[in-house]
Formats: sequence, structure tokens, C-alpha cells
Amino acid sequence: MPAPRPPAPDPLQAAVREFNRFYTARVGALREGLLDSPFSLAESRVLYELAHQDAPTASELARQLGMDAGYLSRILRGLTRRALVARRRSERDARHTHLTLTRAGQRAFATLDARSNADVDRSVAHLSPEQRRELVQAMQGIQRLLDPARINDARRRPILIRPPQPGDLGWVVHRHGVLYAREYGWDERFEALVARIVSDYVAHLDPTGDRCWVAERDGEIVGSVFLVRKSRTIGKLRLLYVEPTARGTGLGRRLVQECIRSARQLGYRKLMLWTNSVLDAARHIYEQEGFRLTDEEAHESFGHALVGQTWELTL
Repeated sequence: MPAPRPPAPDPLQAAVREFNRFYTARVGALREGLLDSPFSLAESRVLYELAHQDAPTASELARQLGMDAGYLSRILRGLTRRALVARRRSERDARHTHLTLTRAGQRAFATLDARSNADVDRSVAHLSPEQRRELVQAMQGIQRLLDPARINDARRRPILIRPPQPGDLGWVVHRHGVLYAREYGWDERFEALVARIVSDYVAHLDPTGDRCWVAERDGEIVGSVFLVRKSRTIGKLRLLYVEPTARGTGLGRRLVQECIRSARQLGYRKLMLWTNSVLDAARHIYEQEGFRLTDEEAHESFGHALVGQTWELTL
């Protein structure tokens, strides 16, 4: 009687396992030596951590790597025999031993690190700049979803506010459409409105009165805002948006403050904006920065009954 076949994994299980098989083969995890080096993947990771940490103990290293203490001990013994790792007794607690790379270990890691960077360059050589950014965002997305603690770590990394680059404005339109559909249920007519606003900004760009800022963290766009001329003395703040992963960092306020500062420099006497009452976080920022509500009106837009609001700030 034939042995029963194991149950097929569900689609999510199958997709994760397929990706794991692809990536372990891609990085050479199953090869005896990583990147034609004398080091296994585990040994290479230990060398990397020792190169980037300030003399950790073996127990600290095992905890950070999620590695069995006995397995790590065997790896460290091997690296020590090869004169790549040095151990020194803690001055504060003689029970603890700190680990560092020797000069030979530093040279070995530098070679391995250079080969790793070259391998990445070769693997992405055929990708366009947009595809490379998409790749980075996809990998960061996987890390955030599988390890929520990384969201808090990411919030501590610096965010650059800069002028837009080719491809940025299309991305801003796309993310407005995605986020407002996901968070408020707004339909494609909102994305079409954003597309028209961005198109008009480009088509009628006035260098003396129009500005756009894009917020970037680790090569990923996490927010934006526009300042456009309404009249000689009035500017208009438009399309403020912040990615969920950057919320709580103060980015939204930074973008609004940048808009206010530039409006003053450009000689505007008043800054206006139009928003909807359901956008509580944005309205809170506007209030905190001194805007006051001057008008509101109910309207049917984007598949919902909304209340539009006009806010003004005297500069």
C-alpha cells in the first residue's frame, strides 16, 4: 500500500517556502563556501557581526543571531584556531569574555564584504533605477511585515527632505491612490484628482512660486507636499501625505513647516489649503502650525459623503 502523500501547503505556505528556496539558492546558503571564500554562510555572518559591533560576548551574539549557543561556540572555536577571532576577559566581570576580530580577521572580512557588494552589483546590473527602488522597498516590506519591531527601528533612522527626482511624482500619485483607498475607501476618482493636480503642477510650474518636497528614508519615498501659487500674495499647500511606516516621526509637521517657511521666503502673505474633515491627523498638524478653519461644505466625492474644509494661515 503506497504511503499517504503529505497534505499540500496552503497558498501562503507554498509562496513563503518557494521564496525561501529561491533566496537560499540565490545567496549560496547551501554551498560549502560563501562567495568562493573559505567561510560558510554562518561563519560569514559571525564575522560581519564582529566587524560591526563593539566586542560583544558570545551569549550576546547568540541572542542577536538567534543561533544555538553550542553551534556558535563551535564556529567561534574554528575562527579562533584560524587566528581570525580574539577573546579577552571582561574587566568588569571575569565570567564574561568579549570577542573581537584580529587584524587577520579584519582583512578576511574586508575581502568577504567586498565580494558580497560586488555580488549584489552583478545581481542587480540589469535593473533600472525604478526597479532597484522597487526591489529595496519589497525587501524592506518583507522585513517590516515579519518583524514588526523593525518599524520602530526604522522610525529612528533619518529622513531626508529633498526636491523631486524623475519618477517621484508618478510614485506620489500612485501612493495617494493606494493609501486613500485602503484607509478611507475612496475610489479611483481621488487618484485621478491627484494625477490632475500633479500634472498641472508640472505643466504650469512657476519657479518663482511653486515648490515640491519629497521625503526619503533609506532610498524609499515616505512622504511629500506641494506649494503652488494661487495668486501673487497667496500660496496653496497641496497633497500632504506620509507613509504609514513614517507616521509618528513628526514628518508630516516637518513637511508643513517646510512649506510655511518657503511660502514666507517667496513673499506670500497667506497660505491656504483644502482638506476633508475625516483627515484628522493632517487637520491636527494644520491647527498646531497656526492654520484656522475658514469655511466648510458638505460634498459627495470619491464614493463618499464628505465635508470639505478650507484652512488659512496669515504669514
